[in-house]
Amino acid sequence: MLAVATPAIAAPDMNKVVREVFPAAETGFDPAAVHDLYSGTLIQGIFETLYTYDYLARPSKVVPLAADGMPQITDNGRTWTVKLKKGIRFADDPVFGGKPRELTADDYVYSIKRLIDPRIRSPWAFLVEGKFVGLDEVAEQARKSGRFDYDRKVPGIEAVDRHTIRFRLKETDYNLPYILAHEPTSAVAREVIEKYGESDGRALANPVGTGPYRLAKWVRSSKILLEANPHYRGFTWNFASSDPADAALVREMKGKAMPQVGRVEISIIEEDQARLLAFQGDEVDLMNMEGPLAPKVLDGGTLKPEMKAKGVKLSRIVDPELSYTYWNMTDPVVGGLAKEKVALRRAMAMSYNVADEIRVIRNGQAIEARYPIPPGVVGHDPGWKGGIAYDPAGANALLDRFGYKRGADGWRTLPDGKPLVVRLSSRPDTLGRQQDELWKKSLDAIGVRMDVHKDKFPELIKAEKQCKLQMRVASWIADYPDGDNFMQLLYGPNTNQSNNACARIPEFDKLYARTQKMPPGPERDKLYQEMTRVIEAYAPWRLMISRYRNMLVQPRVLGYKRHPILHAHWQYLDVAPQGPNK
Repeated sequence: MLAVATPAIAAPDMNKVVREVFPAAETGFDPAAVHDLYSGTLIQGIFETLYTYDYLARPSKVVPLAADGMPQITDNGRTWTVKLKKGIRFADDPVFGGKPRELTADDYVYSIKRLIDPRIRSPWAFLVEGKFVGLDEVAEQARKSGRFDYDRKVPGIEAVDRHTIRFRLKETDYNLPYILAHEPTSAVAREVIEKYGESDGRALANPVGTGPYRLAKWVRSSKILLEANPHYRGFTWNFASSDPADAALVREMKGKAMPQVGRVEISIIEEDQARLLAFQGDEVDLMNMEGPLAPKVLDGGTLKPEMKAKGVKLSRIVDPELSYTYWNMTDPVVGGLAKEKVALRRAMAMSYNVADEIRVIRNGQAIEARYPIPPGVVGHDPGWKGGIAYDPAGANALLDRFGYKRGADGWRTLPDGKPLVVRLSSRPDTLGRQQDELWKKSLDAIGVRMDVHKDKFPELIKAEKQCKLQMRVASWIADYPDGDNFMQLLYGPNTNQSNNACARIPEFDKLYARTQKMPPGPERDKLYQEMTRVIEAYAPWRLMISRYRNMLVQPRVLGYKRHPILHAHWQYLDVAPQGPNK
């Protein structure tokens, strides 16, 4: 059951605070520009998309958010008409001149156009490219003129009236509801972007949205304070679940006017031990217990007795995500489609023992990823028998065969005799150092010398989008629960966006284009299997794991359940007036 969009009975209590911790810094607050989990979480709390997901429904179910109902679909699925709820207001900002600013259809038209503006270089352009009638033509004109004409009418994204949007698609798109529920399509106000935007059209600071929270204080890469948006319309907590384990949660929350929480305090703590100490010291209410420290808190998949005795709660799922190591396919050393380059990547992939990562780095808090679409996502193949297996002997033989000879020092050279050195980029935290060590051990075993490049998470993301990193461990968590969201990670035109390997593999791209015209089902699944064989043949990456997300929750926090797609959960929570750890 979806939340009922009624005015809140009571204003959020500013004395109710939820304190959360991120293991990596945010990169900004512009829905069109940021491309990381932590910034995306903040955007979900500040801005609003047309649609969202039911908080408790499993599998994930799309429901209206700013939209006043589900879309009206005509013309064989190519025309979608969406009505907006009336009276939704943006948070106050001086740019509005002291007047109330209502959310309108034009705001969504403007916001979606921003995703394809060449000046912004949005990493989310792939969500809209080739989809909406007339939109690509405006983007092409902008590339020629240097200016995107936001006032030019686009037949595919049109404000019919103040509260109605009509989308016209070039082809039926079965994933459009997911796209309209994904935070890059959140509504921003044009006057806010024009006031606070930077020279590249991005507005990474000064977010102004219609969501339940607004940014009150920001110390970059350190502290973020969100406060309840006094103009947020509120809703009544009225979700239902068929899972008996949710019965107590439903009883404690049902019928409450939301949001209850007035303030959200987020700390950036990169070191695992420091995050755990903050939780144990009652400085943090919610945190993800990742593998390195799991044995201190978990006994397999459950909390240790001492944690249960304190009233700590655990919400645990296998995230719909992949962790993988990619190689830059444009790099002169590891990239390209030539046989010797493919052999080098395959050998490196074969040198890596995923079981060691799960055991040593993740402490059992992960499962091996064998297929490029993870469990819990439409299109996953649980019986897939392919994959690149751990085989250091085979890796050495492959390198010998393709001319990567060992020198007197034991290190291999390139086929032309020049030194072979690969460079792994990683974060300067515990996890990054552990990944460095395991990859170095792996590559040492096949005679490939490895250097390490360290940088902060936001800087790595920036360099990654410019195809400047040679090799990096990356993760992708589902934007929406469909296999398309993962297969697009290697689609050539998505280079500089989501295609971190900067791969352009013609066979793969042709197959991917065919899947875009298909609904989910056996026919599309067969193409996904063919695409997987292409990935395994060219080895642009090494599939590694899907992680368990172990969310630790202090006893005072009520209503929390980890959602596989939604990341901002504060508007669904309450804080008990008293408790053992108040």
